[in-house]
Amino acid sequence: MAAAALVELGVPRTSLEANRAADHVLEWIAAPAEALVIAGRERRHASMEGNALAVCSRLGKHRDRRVRHLVEVLLRSQWPDGGWNCDRNPKATHSSFHESLAPIWGLVEYHRETGHQGAWDAAQAAGALLLQHELFKSSRTGGPIHPEWMHIHWPHYWHYDFFHGLRAVAMLGRAKDPRAAAALEHLEKLRRPDGTWRATGRRYWTRTTEAVEWGDASAVITAAAERIRPMSRYVATRGPSNL
Repeated sequence: MAAAALVELGVPRTSLEANRAADHVLEWIAAPAEALVIAGRERRHASMEGNALAVCSRLGKHRDRRVRHLVEVLLRSQWPDGGWNCDRNPKATHSSFHESLAPIWGLVEYHRETGHQGAWDAAQAAGALLLQHELFKSSRTGGPIHPEWMHIHWPHYWHYDFFHGLRAVAMLGRAKDPRAAAALEHLEKLRRPDGTWRATGRRYWTRTTEAVEWGDASAVITAAAERIRPMSRYVATRGPSNL
């Protein structure tokens, strides 16, 4: 998780500390292991492979055979609806947003480095799953799938929320999709009078030390939000965007 935080902050590829952390993770996450298949679907904590793939791709380690193995695992274990799930319940047929978020990031970063079409297609399929739910809505009730998803979290680790869903579809070039409009409107509602955003959700970490002292993470969240908004065609306070 520390390596992911450093990469989010733009650590250079030459960083010895970041590369050591990535190598340490690759040693265990890419080790041979039997797949857990239940009712014809592989059950996997794909957020781990997704985060590791994103970090290693950002650090220029995309040619490492262990990194290629992560891609193979993600492509193999993707569910028919486009996402991933670790749920061992044989009756589970819907992917987990939590487990599907990081793989999008990882596959997009890998595609940027390699042009791997399979990685891009898999990421797009996962993005389509998020958009099918307008990034946070239950198909049954039309309301938020979980109230915590309506807050911004930083760092979010493997947890999903509407904001990181927006970041994911923006990576895929789909922030202009009309199904992202409700999430964009909610993002505008969370904007503070001074024009910034901050973390409002629960803190998912339990350790007393982190890679950095995040506080309310206003600077990094605001920068991320401002990157999303010009990519969209809808900004609640301004109406349709010409960008």
